Amino acid sequence: MKIDQFLRDKGVEFSVISHPETFDAQRLAQALHVSGREVAKTVLLSADSDFAHIVAVLPATKSVDLDRISDALGGSKVALATEIEIKQHCPDCEMGVLPPFGSQYGMKTLVETSLAEDEEIFFEGNTHHEAIRMKFADFRRIEEPLVVSFAQQS
Repeated sequence: MKIDQFLRDKGVEFSVISHPETFDAQRLAQALHVSGREVAKTVLLSADSDFAHIVAVLPATKSVDLDRISDALGGSKVALATEIEIKQHCPDCEMGVLPPFGSQYGMKTLVETSLAEDEEIFFEGNTHHEAIRMKFADFRRIEEPLVVSFAQQS
């Protein structure tokens, strides 16, 4: 999936921001000169039961609490997926890049409650040197994620 084309097709206002190559969300926030609270970090999780793989989206300043996600999913066992699994699910992206649009890859998307409070979010595009900026309300409308509290302060 080309994120910019997907967003254009959905009629969403967004901007693409080129930046020096970064490999984590906190460094992306630094490169963009924005708060890590506004940068959406995406994490691929594997789960038993009907979920298989889940895209978890949270602020760069927080980390995933697997127990809280397990509780939100009715007790499913949840674990962090590998970079190889990310590449298998997102072959159109650079190694290690996971867009926050799990629905486009046949996966459920969870969003941390605190990220849903932001007017705008920033996240990696298809590469480690481009970011997307868009309104959270538009993201929520087109992705329809499950919004739950599952993160802890890093």
